[in-house]
Amino acid sequence: MSVLKEKVLVDVDRPLFHEDAMKMLSPVADLHFQTLTVRSMAEHGDAVAIIAGASVMIDDEFLQSALRLKIVARYGVGYDNVDVKACTRRGVYVTITSDALSGTVADLAICLMLCLCRGILKADRFAREEWSKHGWGGFLPLGLDLEGKTLGIVGLGRVGFEVARRACGFKMNILYCDIVRREAAERQFGANSVQLEELLREADFVTIHVPLTDETKELIGRKELSLMKETAYLINTSRGAIVDQKTLTEFLKNKRIAGAGLDVFHPEPPKVNDQILQLDNVVLTPHIGSATYEARRRMSISTAEEVLRVLRGECPVNLVPEQVGKIA
Repeated sequence: MSVLKEKVLVDVDRPLFHEDAMKMLSPVADLHFQTLTVRSMAEHGDAVAIIAGASVMIDDEFLQSALRLKIVARYGVGYDNVDVKACTRRGVYVTITSDALSGTVADLAICLMLCLCRGILKADRFAREEWSKHGWGGFLPLGLDLEGKTLGIVGLGRVGFEVARRACGFKMNILYCDIVRREAAERQFGANSVQLEELLREADFVTIHVPLTDETKELIGRKELSLMKETAYLINTSRGAIVDQKTLTEFLKNKRIAGAGLDVFHPEPPKVNDQILQLDNVVLTPHIGSATYEARRRMSISTAEEVLRVLRGECPVNLVPEQVGKIA
């Protein structure tokens, strides 16, 4: 006897959605890989679940066609592209992939720090273009050790905690700023809780790990950048709009801070004439924080598990905080 399958829309490039997750869903779900818009959603009003990438905007207008929708499972941890209030009003769950990518993003944050303090990009160019011609003459300036430096973590949630774990291995001093006290990190890593202003004044590296909300938009602006040391570096692997990018570019250009490592931008992708692309004291990556085979497999499976729970009539595990205790 055939099983009636429910329609599940997957707004993720098919090669990035792991086959193990597809195998989990295929017995009960009819998967449609689809770039979602308000217009395309109107053709799929019978879908019960959406596995949502970062580009689709799920708001009131989008949801008007989603008459049977039960869950929006974000393929990631950021959900600034989902109107949670609109979903809650309609009884639609919103979930994230929780710990699936925390360590992977933390690895990249540390990688950007190392690239900056050791001048890896400049060294690579020198080795390719100058070394054989000029020998050691005119080699790059000396870099910096991470050991003994102060790392300021803005947001000590799952990703920030994993950054602290790795920084502890480098024997860095850890400061953090968060809306709640993170006693586990204090015990395990000797992290000290401080206000944002003190963190910015004291840190040699500032790394950002907060979600994009109305409160955190341009959290790091002119005032905050002015507090940083001229020798300090800013790392952002969270969301581009958390930093005032125009002002950051000005500070980098004028050497008001030493450099920056950016995996996220505002807008994305940056415009071809964006001045930040021309600076030599930045390391730039194209939003690859979770881009490893292992993380994408975990993310795929996490979203599949949440969809399966809802199809069985259960409550999801990784609800966004705004829905905890407010949706059934």
